[in-house]
Amino acid sequence: MEPDPKRIERRLAAILAADVAGYSRLMSQDEAGTLQALTAHREVMDWLIADHGGRIANTAGDSVLAEFASAVDAVRCAAKVQEALAALNQNSPEERCLQFRIGVHVGDVMVRGGDLLGDGVNIAARLEGIADPGGICISDAAYGSVRKALPLTFTDLGPQNLKNIDEPVRAYALSPGSSVSAGAAYAASLPLPKKPSIAVLPFSNMSGDPEQEYFADGIVEDIITALSRVRWLFVIARNSSFTYKNKSVDAGQIGRDLGVRYLLEGSIRKAGQRVRISGQLLEAATGAHLWADRFDGEISEIFELQDRITTSVVIAVEPSLRLAEIERAQCKPTDNLDAYDLYLRALPAINVYTRAGFEEAEGLLRRAVALDPTYADALAALAECLVRMTVNGWAADKQASTTEACALAGRAVAADPENAAVLAIAAWAYSTLGVRFEQSLDLANRALVLHPNSVHVRSFCGWVFHYMGDSLRAIEQFEAARRLSPVDPKSYFPMLGLAAAHFFAGHFEETVSLTGRVLVEVPTHNVARRYRAAALAHLGRIDEAKAVVAELLKAQPTSSLRTSRSTSFHDPRMADLYLTGLEKAGLPE
Repeated sequence: MEPDPKRIERRLAAILAADVAGYSRLMSQDEAGTLQALTAHREVMDWLIADHGGRIANTAGDSVLAEFASAVDAVRCAAKVQEALAALNQNSPEERCLQFRIGVHVGDVMVRGGDLLGDGVNIAARLEGIADPGGICISDAAYGSVRKALPLTFTDLGPQNLKNIDEPVRAYALSPGSSVSAGAAYAASLPLPKKPSIAVLPFSNMSGDPEQEYFADGIVEDIITALSRVRWLFVIARNSSFTYKNKSVDAGQIGRDLGVRYLLEGSIRKAGQRVRISGQLLEAATGAHLWADRFDGEISEIFELQDRITTSVVIAVEPSLRLAEIERAQCKPTDNLDAYDLYLRALPAINVYTRAGFEEAEGLLRRAVALDPTYADALAALAECLVRMTVNGWAADKQASTTEACALAGRAVAADPENAAVLAIAAWAYSTLGVRFEQSLDLANRALVLHPNSVHVRSFCGWVFHYMGDSLRAIEQFEAARRLSPVDPKSYFPMLGLAAAHFFAGHFEETVSLTGRVLVEVPTHNVARRYRAAALAHLGRIDEAKAVVAELLKAQPTSSLRTSRSTSFHDPRMADLYLTGLEKAGLPE
């Protein structure tokens, strides 16, 4: 017999209600900082609730409502939450601290669609309202269950007249200093986020000059801010990582304390008017070094040096983390993959730049977006796959592939409009396929503002400017990309872009040289062959150009002047230069 969908389920439960004291004031003072701090606090709270057998039923803004099978679990969890959150607030100015108030009650509740309703919920919420910031207030019903079961001390507040509650409720407040060793339990087993996670630790001041302390702290704060712009990365807030300032703690312990996979640490040393900053990236669990470098400069240029160091660290750390994550995902058993791991496994297949590689990546990415239809990075990567297969003549249905790639790019941007990499890939996809030129230019400009230190953003945006006919700006982006990451596994991408931009700037010798290097790195790159053949023809080296066309036709028999006309440029003169070169090189109609 089917259950009656209109029937309201009732049960006895221990209810934990929590919200942030003074949340509206904090938001009005610093909206972005408050939201970042709330996210960090909720990561801790949500995990502790789950670890104590609780279920989060309702959330809205800064409030949390959870149910537990017993009052002991609910109150123990509340105490651990408050101690763990107090640790997060250690180095925050008092006026900027995020402090939760928590109320706990045991009573009858109604369950509808997973939400909890009824007087049991209302009483817990009202008790939370009379708790001190950072404190816990529980009802007499909850106190009767925990007074002998937990090593906690409560103060009897007497009967309380709670808003919209008919009868007074006897309430008890957790006494200051009462503890169930929350910090140790929290630190020992905090789970890792699904995204790669990193904490930037305070840099050591090795100069012996206390006045250089502010410089070291400023660098760390800037690095944390810059890394926070990397959308696929989970970055611990400054207030948490700075609890380790001037402390000698094992990397593995810090990783467990903060729930992160990676640590970035460093030191500063001043000698006369020279200053040296050293940094290293570690895997917290093993202490293995993933990257290390040092930066030197004049103390008189301290702020310029600070900016340069921050930029250099982020440029180096981002690809190092990405490679470490790819290696980690590839070591997982294939029956234990979620959307993120599927996405990571697709990236090396894309970089191989073969038809088989793109087909493998396409399959992995389709599984990823099936698991998470709003996964912006996976949507953008799938769009990239389809575009590359289309322009190389590997798509079974060119028109269908073009339509789907554009749709995927649009979905990716809608899913995460502040993700610079997603914006850049969408901009590149539109311009490469010859659609939405003006939108692609807008997306590229937005991406460069959001994350100018990303080699991938610079590369994709360079292609947009190339197709728009702005060869000089395109060259600027590709050169910047190559400087940012000279050993990048996709170094062929900005290199080919540079070759194409030089082609339309009339620098045919540069195009021949660069496409030659691309084809050594990626022998399957048919787009590179086309630009090389056209450049050789314009230089009058017809025999060499025809030899390249012969290689192109062998690799892609469907290649012709007709199919090449589908390469769309915003400026018709670009199409003329390109097609004339291919015609001289002997590409058949």
